[in-house]
Amino acid sequence: MRSNLIQKRKKKKMTQQEVADKVSICRTHYNRIESGDRNPSHMVAVKIKNVLDCNYEDIFKMN
Repeated sequence: MRSNLIQKRKKKKMTQQEVADKVSICRTHYNRIESGDRNPSHMVAVKIKNVLDCNYEDIFKMN
C-alpha cells in the first residue's frame, strides 16, 4: 500500500473518484495504483503527481 499517496489525497480532501477523474482513468485503476497492486504509466504518474502535488516515490511501488 502506498500510504504516502493516500495521505496526500486525503490532505487534498479528495476521493479516489475525484483523483481518477482528474487523471482520466477509472476509479478501479486508481485504487489499484494506490493499493500498490499496479504501477501507472509514465503519463498517468505525471498527472497524479500534478494533481496530488507528490513525488514519484509516492506513486511507484519501490521493491
